[in-house]
Amino acid sequence: MPRPTGRVLTLLELLQSGGTRTVAELADRLGVEGRTVRRYVEHLTDLGVPVESVRGRYGGYRLAPGYRLPPLMLTEDEALAVLLGLVAGRRAGLTTTEHTANETASAKIRRVLPKHVARRLDALLEDLAFTDRPGEFEAPDTGVLLTFADAVRHRRPVSIRYTDRNGRRTERTLHTYGIVAHAGRWYVTGKDPQIGEDRTFRLDRIMDARTLPGSFEAPVGPGPAQRVLSGFATAEYQHEVTLRIHGTTQQIRAHLPASIASLEEHESQVGQDRAAERWLRVELRAERLDWLPPVLASLDRPFVVERPDELRDLIEAFADRLASYARQA
Repeated sequence: MPRPTGRVLTLLELLQSGGTRTVAELADRLGVEGRTVRRYVEHLTDLGVPVESVRGRYGGYRLAPGYRLPPLMLTEDEALAVLLGLVAGRRAGLTTTEHTANETASAKIRRVLPKHVARRLDALLEDLAFTDRPGEFEAPDTGVLLTFADAVRHRRPVSIRYTDRNGRRTERTLHTYGIVAHAGRWYVTGKDPQIGEDRTFRLDRIMDARTLPGSFEAPVGPGPAQRVLSGFATAEYQHEVTLRIHGTTQQIRAHLPASIASLEEHESQVGQDRAAERWLRVELRAERLDWLPPVLASLDRPFVVERPDELRDLIEAFADRLASYARQA
């Protein structure tokens, strides 16, 4: 049976904090029995860690005097990867019930990093926003990511070279509001001073980012994450769809999240319990409509299509296909 490496490392950390630790104390901190603690100690000694056994009423285990682990050496990329993993784990609920292990691990990593690297990573982690539970994210360029983090912290303009989805390359200046992780991608949102409008850019499409002299005022209103979601929901696409769906906000959002659609309540419904079922107007924009009939079917709530007529035809065709499948022997 494989050893629980995480608990063995936790045991080492407890011993390294100094003093003699009783078996009962270690068992309580690790959430195991006393004999399991002894097995973990044997594992540490097998690895060459000098754990001493102290006999007597207040006996237990301690590290040999003067023993310390070698210093932790991480590159900037490695430190960023570890710290982002800790942040994602905390947001996803993958932490201990006391929520202390995550914070202490982050503090230890910061403590051994060069000061300039630690400052840049702190700036990023303080200004980073997630729109949902984090999952697999495409790795952004560390230099670009940290440049934007510094720009957000100090309100500095950034010059970027960007390639859009059509392959066009442009150079522009951005007053960066924040960095957002959404649906497996990294985005930076801010104001383009040349056109006076907010813009959102994918970080993996930014080939170069350079901080410029000067500063700008922090914007008021929604935060970076809400700006990104609003931008996605209102972006210009081929089809504009308006639906009325009878259900709760939670039921609808489970299939049509804020990054895809906006919800509008009737004036008579404002202030009602958001968990109550009622008619809600749903608006979204899409390049294609063929994905909507299966989504509405899985929602399994009464709905009315206000526009476009093409969507009604697709829903009827989808329903006919389902009915034909059901009739097959």
